[in-house]
Amino acid sequence: MSSAVEEHVIYQVSNAPLRNYPYPHLYVESVFPTDFYSQLRANWPASEMLTSLADSGRVTKGAYAERFVLPFTPSQIATLPEDRRAFWNDFGSWFMADRFRESMIEKFRPHVLRRFGDNVDYCHFETDSLVVRDKSNFSIGPHTDLPQRLLSMLFYCPDDDRTKHLGTSIYVPRDPGYRSKGEPHHSFKQFLKVITMEYKPNSLFAFFKTDDSFHGVEPITDEDIQRDVLLYDIQVSVGKTR
Repeated sequence: MSSAVEEHVIYQVSNAPLRNYPYPHLYVESVFPTDFYSQLRANWPASEMLTSLADSGRVTKGAYAERFVLPFTPSQIATLPEDRRAFWNDFGSWFMADRFRESMIEKFRPHVLRRFGDNVDYCHFETDSLVVRDKSNFSIGPHTDLPQRLLSMLFYCPDDDRTKHLGTSIYVPRDPGYRSKGEPHHSFKQFLKVITMEYKPNSLFAFFKTDDSFHGVEPITDEDIQRDVLLYDIQVSVGKTR
C-alpha cells in the first residue's frame, strides 16, 4: 500500500544528486515528511526492545557488542508494545514492499546495468531492514559490504544535530589499487577518510555496493550515546529464471 510518505521519500531520493567519487552515493536531508519523522522518533523502540547484534546470529558471536537491533519484520514488529506496533506495521506496508525497493534500484540503474550486464534480467532482489541503536565505544572499520549487497541505505534518526559528527565515513585505501569483495573489516590506518556523512535528523546516506565502496564508523568516544539508525539494504542473487 503506497502512501503520501512513500511518495515524499521517493521524490527526495529520485531527485537527489548522485555523487560518483569514490563510489556512487548520495546524501538527502528531510528524507521523510517532518510530521512523519516526529512520529518515527516518538515510536522508536526503547532499548529494552532491542537485541544485541552480538547475540543475534547475524555476526560472529560477541562482535559489535555496542550495537543493538530489531529486525524490521512482521514477527519482530509483533513483539512491540501495542501503542507502537500500529505505526511500524503501517510504515512497513510500503517501506518493505516491492514498489519502494524498485524505486530505490531505479535511482542507481546505470550502475546495476554496469555490474550485471547481460545477467541483469536474471537478478532477484530482496530487502532487509534493521532498527539500530549504537552506543558509546561502537566502531566499524572500513569495509565494502558483503558480495550479495546491491544497495545500502542508512536513515539517520537523532533527535537533534548535536552529534552530527557520528555519521558514517567514506574512505579510500592508502594503496590506490586495493579492492575488496567485502568480507574483511579493515584497520582505519590503512585508509584515508574522505568525508563523514553528517548524522543529522531526518537524513539519508545511501550508496551502491562496489569493490571499493569502503565505509565505516569512527570509534564513538562520546559518553552516553544513543545513535539511532534505520538500515535498509537490498540484496541481490543471480538465477536462471525471473
